[in-house]
Amino acid sequence: MSTIETLRIDLVRHSDILTALRTNPASLVGAAIVSGLTAVAIVGPVFVGDPQAGELVNGLQSPSQRHPLGTDPLGRDVLTRLVYGARLTLGIAVAVTLVRLVIGIVVGLFAGLFGGVVDESLMRLVDFMLAFPGLVLALVVAGILGSSLRNALLALAVVGWGSYARVVRGSVLSLREKPFVDAARLAGVSRLRLVVTHLLPNVLGPIVVLASLNLGGVLLAASGLSFLGLGAQPPTPEWGTMIASGTPYLRSAPWLINAPGVAIAIAVLGFNLLGDGIRDALDTEVGH
Repeated sequence: MSTIETLRIDLVRHSDILTALRTNPASLVGAAIVSGLTAVAIVGPVFVGDPQAGELVNGLQSPSQRHPLGTDPLGRDVLTRLVYGARLTLGIAVAVTLVRLVIGIVVGLFAGLFGGVVDESLMRLVDFMLAFPGLVLALVVAGILGSSLRNALLALAVVGWGSYARVVRGSVLSLREKPFVDAARLAGVSRLRLVVTHLLPNVLGPIVVLASLNLGGVLLAASGLSFLGLGAQPPTPEWGTMIASGTPYLRSAPWLINAPGVAIAIAVLGFNLLGDGIRDALDTEVGH
């Protein structure tokens, strides 16, 4: 098959995927939510003030024209803190997912390519990681390392890569027997080039689906760790920390919890809808 024909097939396939995404109402809603939150996280802080600025005399003011989402006990504007929190909370979710991706891809490729003792050893490690509920294991790791945003990121990253490794390994084992891989080996292609040019592009589809579906869960877990005091620490404007700080005022100032709580719910919903849409568009089944 010529290079032009291959390029034409790729373009047709990508066009079909985009068409499937555009015709799926759920994926459109998810994409709109994720795009909106991303825009708020990137440019939102430019249009609001200092998230730490406030006066005690303005504390616990209910939502008004001046403060659309009210103020916290220190007189800080909740909307401003929510906007800054979007950058931090979404950044945590993306960073953790990227680290999981890298670790999972490397482990899965090694296991699938080398097989034998290497495969067996790495898969037993993956089984061990997946034997415990992810959030529980993250709580243990974060508790051992200490309460900080960096340790929470590390805890979430090191406990969630197992599912990526399994998917990559399964895809590599399947691709290893394909004629184009045999042809590449007979042509003297090095193992590194075989991975980069033949195997990795073919495993990205399932991995992208899994990552998009897991982003919402990572965001929820990161906010949960911060809520429990194991993640971002006050006065950092992180959504989980904002909920924890507003808990004592649940009855007198419910907006302190409602605002970040609704933001987390909308973000998780957006990622889940977008992930489902991508999965349907790629027609890929990812095992849980």
